[in-house]
Amino acid sequence: MNRTAFGAVSLIVLALGAGILSFPKEWNGAMAAMNGKVGFHLPYVPENDFTLGLDLKGGAHLVYEADMSLIAEEERETALEGVRDVVERRVNAFGVAEPIVQTNSAEGHYRVLVDLPGVTDVKSAIAQIGETPVLTFRTPITDVSTTPTAEQQQQIDAAQVKERADAIVVMDKALAGEDFAALAKQYSVDAATKDAGGYIGFVAADDAEYDGLITQLEKNRTKVGVVKGLYEGTSTMHVVKYLSKKTEAEPKISHILLCYAGATGCTQSRTKEEALALATQLKAEATAKNFAELAKTNSDDGGSKDSGGDVGYATRGRMVKPFEDAAYATRDTKISDVVETEFGYHILYRSGSRPARTYELAHIEMPWTTASDVLTVDPWKNTELSGKDLKHAIVAFDQNTGAPYIVLQFNEHGTELFGALTKDNVGKVIGIFLDGQAITTPVVQEPIYGGEASITGNFTIAEAKVLAQRLNAGALPVPIAVISQQTIGPALGSASLDLSIRAGLLGFLLVALFVIGYYRLPGVVAVVALGAYTLINIALFKILGVTITLSGIAGFIFSLGIAIDANVLIFERLKEELRSGRDVPTATEEAFRRAWPSIRDGNATTLIATAILYMMTTGSVRGFALTLALGVFVSLFCAFVIVRFMLRRCARVPALRKRIFFLGL
Repeated sequence: MNRTAFGAVSLIVLALGAGILSFPKEWNGAMAAMNGKVGFHLPYVPENDFTLGLDLKGGAHLVYEADMSLIAEEERETALEGVRDVVERRVNAFGVAEPIVQTNSAEGHYRVLVDLPGVTDVKSAIAQIGETPVLTFRTPITDVSTTPTAEQQQQIDAAQVKERADAIVVMDKALAGEDFAALAKQYSVDAATKDAGGYIGFVAADDAEYDGLITQLEKNRTKVGVVKGLYEGTSTMHVVKYLSKKTEAEPKISHILLCYAGATGCTQSRTKEEALALATQLKAEATAKNFAELAKTNSDDGGSKDSGGDVGYATRGRMVKPFEDAAYATRDTKISDVVETEFGYHILYRSGSRPARTYELAHIEMPWTTASDVLTVDPWKNTELSGKDLKHAIVAFDQNTGAPYIVLQFNEHGTELFGALTKDNVGKVIGIFLDGQAITTPVVQEPIYGGEASITGNFTIAEAKVLAQRLNAGALPVPIAVISQQTIGPALGSASLDLSIRAGLLGFLLVALFVIGYYRLPGVVAVVALGAYTLINIALFKILGVTITLSGIAGFIFSLGIAIDANVLIFERLKEELRSGRDVPTATEEAFRRAWPSIRDGNATTLIATAILYMMTTGSVRGFALTLALGVFVSLFCAFVIVRFMLRRCARVPALRKRIFFLGL
């Protein structure tokens, strides 16, 4: 196939592909009709709709009030901007395209206004935004009494009497044979398990959170079924269903991690293919004797490499599932195949195992009032260090137990604050609080100047990963609460969309008539290229997930004029070259060569303006900048690829090479 034929086929395929992506329903309808008439199946394409903005599709409008009670007045505006940035990152992270997040402060109220296009489940949106944690570092107040007064103790006792009676009623219903899952969904206050019918899963015998319950089950030799009697924790009360018990060999694992750019928590620059190749090579080299040395030399798990990759015993539920499955599938003293997780590629060595009991449980967590519920004095005071000083968070694993924990890395300001805080509190407690709850309260042994802290707890790997993601999305500098919510209908936007489409079609028609009438054959070529330009733009909107708003449509329609502008410069130059005596083929080449500097400079200034708009603004203005920038790039492609190719072909056809077809008016 010669170059001309190849170019023609390429452009036809490009135009056809863009048309199919732009109008998949029409293509699939045509294919469905054809499939009934031909003897083979013609392909369908996914029917992806355009992503419409709030003004066209409707969505949720939320107003949040920021609690500035603990923030100095001169720092409140800065804190509010911090909230705005975090909320915007948060809504972007869970897939809401082109949100509008704005701040407003007046008369002592500090608010964040959020527009979420296309969101109809307002409760879910509120929950996801609210999941962004408030991270604070606190020190204890030594002169505050945490003992309830006599009146407060009476209040606690009265509440507990009622709560115990209510819990006994629920337990009696469960013992009488009522569906436990249904009771859990109705009565449990544990949001993490109630929708699953209270199912907790398998709990290790040494699990600190359920230690008292496991002891109770063992001591009473409890049979499978609903446990008679309430299990009381320090601040909770549970109706428990004991489902099963099993003993299995719990493997002792060492591993080598080879991560790659894009994997969770990875700082390496190697590609996924390079990581797999290295893992395969190390797997071939690894033996029981040299595994520890290979781990020290090659592993990317900073928490275990110095100990030869040892992560301890792989307790069920504390590792990512592919890792856990491989650990339990590998026999003692054997090395696993290469295992892929979200952290990269692993090679596991199972050095041994121990018998471990696990208990399968479900529960109904009932309300239970404690002293902390009635005491009005907070025994902790905030320090200057908070979530706004966090640089990033990653998941790490305890090299002795294999349990996951969160490593926090502070920014420069946070590192300085953390160093001073630990220096001033050597031998004392510093509490790390997440959403007002103490996650860990370690005693400071010595000043820490490296800008790194850890959050430990009874996390599963999934919980640790989610927590790290939430912290990386941005810890709120202050708490926020929804004070207003509104669902916006798309009726007005739908009418505006119809008018915009009509305006675009009319503009296209007028431009087409003008360039054909004025430039003749080159004008026809320009109209064909403009049609391809339109299809390619629409296809890119779908491929890139561009949110279509009224301002975005304005940017696209505006870009139609820019798209034809390059052709005008080329055609005017072509006319000048022809009038100077050049033949059509030579004049065509010269026209493109000499028009390029002007086209380049004009489009460069437009792209600079769109870049500034995109980086310095949000919401609909950013949408305008994005669609306009896309239009500029596509117009350059159409002018210097499609138009040039078609004009060159026309210039080589004797019947079309006549000057009357090119000089126009």
